[in-house]
Amino acid sequence: MPGRGVMLLGLLLMLMLMAIAVLAAAQVWSTVRQRDQEQELLFVGEQYRQAIRRYYYAAPSANARAFPPRLENLLIDDRFAVPVHHLRRLYPDPITGSTEWGLIQVGDRITGVHSLSTAVPLKQTGFAPGQSAFENKQAYQDWTFQFLPPRAARR
Repeated sequence: MPGRGVMLLGLLLMLMLMAIAVLAAAQVWSTVRQRDQEQELLFVGEQYRQAIRRYYYAAPSANARAFPPRLENLLIDDRFAVPVHHLRRLYPDPITGSTEWGLIQVGDRITGVHSLSTAVPLKQTGFAPGQSAFENKQAYQDWTFQFLPPRAARR
């Protein structure tokens, strides 16, 4: 019967090695998932930035240019006889999964959005030229997707 003890010990050792392998795979999967969420945040943030830009420049007259008062105005811009759609849908924040965004405002008008997540990004360098300000940021909430017209940016 001494073989049973060795078999039991071998089985326990095998289970321990399998658990270690599963933990390593879970950590790799978690990292891959976070990188995917970061890419999605960069895409969605740019969608919001471009929609705000289109809303601003689509004003009925150059004198009436303004930023949207709410994100919903990017979906249906009713300043025209036929509503204009600057954004297909209100995207959720890929990092938090919430539809709530941090808003960057000038007065009561929205000029940009940012994630509300305080998690540290994996991506620290290698951003696209328009996103170089995101380098070495300590939280996703520091990745701001803001549109400022050239004249307002010079002030």
